[in-house]
Amino acid sequence: MNEHDGQHEQAGDGAQVSTGTPNDKAQVPDAAIPELVIISGMSGAGRSTAAKCLEDLGWFVVDNLPPALIPTMVELGARSQGNVARIAVVVDVRGRRFFDNLRESLADLEAKNVTRRIVFLESSDEALVRRFESVRRPHPLQGDGRIVDGIAAERELLRELRGDADLVIDTSSLNVHELRAKMDAQFAGEEEPELRATVMSFGYKYGLPVDADLVVDCRFLPNPHWVPELRPFTGLNEEVSGYVFNQPGAKEFLDRYTELLQLVATGYRREGKRYVTIAVGCTGGKHRSVAMSEKLAARLAAEGVETVVVHRDMGRE
Repeated sequence: MNEHDGQHEQAGDGAQVSTGTPNDKAQVPDAAIPELVIISGMSGAGRSTAAKCLEDLGWFVVDNLPPALIPTMVELGARSQGNVARIAVVVDVRGRRFFDNLRESLADLEAKNVTRRIVFLESSDEALVRRFESVRRPHPLQGDGRIVDGIAAERELLRELRGDADLVIDTSSLNVHELRAKMDAQFAGEEEPELRATVMSFGYKYGLPVDADLVVDCRFLPNPHWVPELRPFTGLNEEVSGYVFNQPGAKEFLDRYTELLQLVATGYRREGKRYVTIAVGCTGGKHRSVAMSEKLAARLAAEGVETVVVHRDMGRE
């Protein structure tokens, strides 16, 4: 995430929403209820960039809306005669006086059969500190303490919401354009697929991806790094991929893990989960995990799952 994004994160004015007459409770047909995305996450992690991306895609975006007003916003959108079909709401600690009302609002939306998704923007402490220091602004929760104190307090405040999120995006190593690409990949389609998957290769020596739903380890396979003629290449190279999948257990692993993911995907659809990030790791994130991720993504796509492949650490060595 671009270091200067933290400045935009904290620059928004309070949202102003006209709620109309309190007793105006006319029934609205389900077909008129707008689609809803709630954007939240850590201050400095890119909420404003994510919101602007949805705005560019035609969503009606409201920044810093008190959670208690979210059902009212949806009701107003439902009465717009189709003019407001998709609403994105940014909820963050700037509205912390109202934050306790969020769970009640979510329950209200569920009772009204509103299709809602929660996007949570995550980032490492180091990245967040760097961003706040670069723009010379305090963290909204640090008070008289340090930036890290504010970050810790915010993580604790948002812990439960992060657990409920449909999509978690880690922006620690992303710039603005890369975050926008991730948002476009998830929301740019005209029709919402049943399930979207991100298959991410990574290197264990660089740490686990914090936004992964499922993690699988390919280090049981021989490492092409120790084959001199393969070392310069990546898992995208046909010779490297062929070497990986000619090893004992590689094809069997791919077959069985694909079967497991089919079972998991069925459960995700049943539970209304629309996004899954599958992390595939090896030592450096260059050979085995890249080759396995490409094959796994192709299998998922063949099963009708809309799939995006990300190679987090390729080229990092």
